[in-house]
Amino acid sequence: MAYRKLFSIGTGILFIPLFLYILGSMGKDRQGHIYATDIDQNILISNPESKYGIVTDSFHMTSAKIRWHQNLSELLRGHDLGDHTVHEVAREIDRVFDVTRFKAGRPCHFFYNRYDTTRKVSYFVYENTPKEFVRVNLQGDIQVRLMERETSLVGKVCEDTIMNSLWATMQEADVNPNLALELSEIYAWTINFFGLDRGDHFKVIYEEEYVDSTSIGIKNIQTAYFEHKGQKHYAIPFEQDSTLDFYDLEGNSLRRQFLKAPLRFSRISSGYSHSRMHPILNYRRPHRGVDYAAPAGTPIHAIGDGQVIDKGYTRAAGYYIKIRHNSLYVTGYNHLSRYARGMAEGVRVSQGQTIGYVGSTGYATGPHLDFRFWKNGHPINPLKVEAPPVKPVKEENKEAFAKVKERWLKQLNEI
Repeated sequence: MAYRKLFSIGTGILFIPLFLYILGSMGKDRQGHIYATDIDQNILISNPESKYGIVTDSFHMTSAKIRWHQNLSELLRGHDLGDHTVHEVAREIDRVFDVTRFKAGRPCHFFYNRYDTTRKVSYFVYENTPKEFVRVNLQGDIQVRLMERETSLVGKVCEDTIMNSLWATMQEADVNPNLALELSEIYAWTINFFGLDRGDHFKVIYEEEYVDSTSIGIKNIQTAYFEHKGQKHYAIPFEQDSTLDFYDLEGNSLRRQFLKAPLRFSRISSGYSHSRMHPILNYRRPHRGVDYAAPAGTPIHAIGDGQVIDKGYTRAAGYYIKIRHNSLYVTGYNHLSRYARGMAEGVRVSQGQTIGYVGSTGYATGPHLDFRFWKNGHPINPLKVEAPPVKPVKEENKEAFAKVKERWLKQLNEI
């Protein structure tokens, strides 16, 4: 059985008398319009519809999606905007938003004044995300603003028993399946989400973010309970040292700490980049890792506990090794000169263990380590991976933690 529940605080009840008083001070004309009798009976109160900060009553809107390989200039010229205007718009947009980030498939909108027979575009809107958009005012001097739509948070509850996979369970329960990713991140160090059993059970209290009536994603998980292989795993949120983290019932952190770098003594010679001139190939390409320059033979250490999942040689990476740390994170180590003794697929390694040695195999101009990080299969910047310190709740904070724990346990038990 799966269900979701909306939590709402009924403080609005306190304002009902005030609302009735205000309503009582108003009247209606014969057409049914509400007017404020205490202010000016000749002024009608209206709530015109607004979209992207534009009052839409006076405009006609057409929408489209950016096509593959379609640039901004081509898009705007298709709506009778001259070269000079297109150039000005692109320049002004680039002041607040990188025009190269316009993505194929994203919606855009054109607003025309209903009473203008020339059919000139008054506004152009590009939706970068369901929440963020670029608005261009073409009436008079061109004005560009990067804006966000108003959102609301809806508190929800999900409880279910896994019969197949966590992702499939979410879908069958008509729950945003991204909740599975959020749960896997919280329990990444305690539960192997690639090895869930039929009958595993979970409860989660979370908030989902909405634009109008459309969900744009899971905002945050407030607390959770996961029963896996008969063991009960609680996730109690608690802020300590200005860091919000999840703890078990005894106050132990659910996270483990990564090493800051896989080398003891090194320097960063090249950072993570979406476009870097390759030193050997001589053309620009993404560099989804961080290069650490170090002398040949420098020991390379696993940044966390895990299991070797791949090891071999390619023309680009040279000798490489990959380690899965949990269901969420995988790290890769390229251009090795040789492996540490015992390294093979399936071998378990511990944090800080030597797994290989710096070299210059593959596409390398000199000895260095190309260190890579993947989260849910997607490359991420290793330098931006958050690794909160693995510390339990401090003695002086245990009383406060106990109160927080009691409150969330009560809510979980009521599900």
